[in-house]
Amino acid sequence: MVLFPPPTVVAAAVLEWIRSGQFFSDLLASLFRVTTGFIIGGALGILLGVLTGQFPVISSLLSPLFHILRPIPPIAFVPIVILWFGLSEAGKLFLVVWGVFFTVWLSTHIGVQKVDRGLIRAALMLGTPRRQMLQEIVLLGALPYIVVGLRTAVSISFYTLVAAELAGAFAGIVYRIEIAQQNLQTGQVMGGLAALGLMSFIADRLFAALAERIVWWR
Repeated sequence: MVLFPPPTVVAAAVLEWIRSGQFFSDLLASLFRVTTGFIIGGALGILLGVLTGQFPVISSLLSPLFHILRPIPPIAFVPIVILWFGLSEAGKLFLVVWGVFFTVWLSTHIGVQKVDRGLIRAALMLGTPRRQMLQEIVLLGALPYIVVGLRTAVSISFYTLVAAELAGAFAGIVYRIEIAQQNLQTGQVMGGLAALGLMSFIADRLFAALAERIVWWR
């Protein structure tokens, strides 16, 4: 077995992967899990981050629980996720959502708490509806923090994809890496790792470009 295959071997393995038609099905499967899990986890993180950051009662109930659960790595849940969800996509999405949620929740929670309380009091004194105040003052004030949390979560979603596809997948970049590792195909393993890294890099660059447009005043 070649532990460190030369670039030519890696390139040949990747080309064969593409020619077989498996690459694009694996790519789409992994992108679906990352994108769906990121959207669900990000939306939940922002929603609960605003609630815990703005309302002390909700924060006292949920924040301690989230701080206990947050350090648990998604890969630790693989055995129990298989028990809960079997080999369905729901279990894989759960793991990606788990990784994304806590990062976005914490950044949103901190961002909301950093919003100028004077602005909030002034808006309430002027009779601004609470819903409008949350949208136009709290969310906009916390937006730079939220964007940082979301960008961090982009990379985390790819980390958790590893755990997700180890939980009984039948397609995906990490799944293909695992199969290649079992067959001692180190060229395929290195090619899969390169593909995973490239996917994560492109996703991060795209989100960074989007963030510059969203938080243009910063």
